[in-house]
Amino acid sequence: MMIAVLPGDGIGKEVTAQAVKVLQAVLLKSHAYEIREAPIGSAASEATGDRLPQSTMDLACAADAVLFGAIGVQENKQRVPGQRPSGGGGLLRLRKELNLFANFRPAYMFPELISASTLKAEVVEGLDLMIIRELNGDVYYGQPRGIEANPAGERTGFNTMRYSESEVKRIGHAAFKTARQRRKKLCSVDKANVLETSVLWREVMSQLQGEYPDVELSHLYVDTAAMELMRDPKQFDVIVTGNLFGDILSDEAAMLTGSIGMLPSASLGEGRKGLYEPVHGTAPDIAGKNLANPIASILSAAMMLRHSFDLEERAVRIEEAVRSVLRQGFRTADIFQPGAKRVSTEEMGDAIVEACRRP
Repeated sequence: MMIAVLPGDGIGKEVTAQAVKVLQAVLLKSHAYEIREAPIGSAASEATGDRLPQSTMDLACAADAVLFGAIGVQENKQRVPGQRPSGGGGLLRLRKELNLFANFRPAYMFPELISASTLKAEVVEGLDLMIIRELNGDVYYGQPRGIEANPAGERTGFNTMRYSESEVKRIGHAAFKTARQRRKKLCSVDKANVLETSVLWREVMSQLQGEYPDVELSHLYVDTAAMELMRDPKQFDVIVTGNLFGDILSDEAAMLTGSIGMLPSASLGEGRKGLYEPVHGTAPDIAGKNLANPIASILSAAMMLRHSFDLEERAVRIEEAVRSVLRQGFRTADIFQPGAKRVSTEEMGDAIVEACRRP
């Protein structure tokens, strides 16, 4: 089994290093595996002029799974798309090339972190939901797009929101199957009162329910869904939505748990191959300071063992190690509470490695 590690920029490098340590601790010599690292993002752009060099793409295509960090640095975020380094968005191209169309973002509350959430304890205690975000369509890929100037010199920016029926069907099947394995409740989120794209989305989701009669299907407009996530998040089991809405709602759900540094994700396609990454970004304000929370990256590695390699026992060992360390009071800065043990990125990784090694 071969794992491609693409640390990327900012804290992506720091947290991914801890996830690799944890993987090595649980795999040991019991499985034949190879970990190979390659550049992506700003470091790759500076070296090759491309944020996703062909050599990195080749490695990702050859690997059985990809462990990804984060990309994007402050100076690039301040540029408009046409002024960014050549090659476009490396992560978007990677997802498209690997045909990873379903992004699974679980949000669950560790009991030890209830007080770290900005919401009342009774609202978030016992939280356990899954957001499934479509990854290969919507405004992120739709054409035409661009910025144009009229004869008077006034500029207009435009993007195209677009979904085909087949794209909606395949993410719908993934969502219904996931709900069937959980509490059999699926909420489809759209904006069908305004957008034709969402009218099609809702029609297809409603048609698919006939193939999953044991799953309760509901629909919400995205603005209502955002409000309900704050008001009563435990009403949800599985949420399925498009690329743009899913990007926003999953980050909102991350904060229910106390920190975006706690949430892993898995991007999957038709087979077992997947790309696994923390939900958070590069956090340039704390990059290089050994302050970042590596738990989201470590839990992403656990998802990788489960979904790409069918190593359920190893995945559970990592998840239990994270719970054990939190019970012991270890906290990085983002989840620190009075009375806890404040630790660095590396110290949190070391503590989880040690917990993995205990019987």
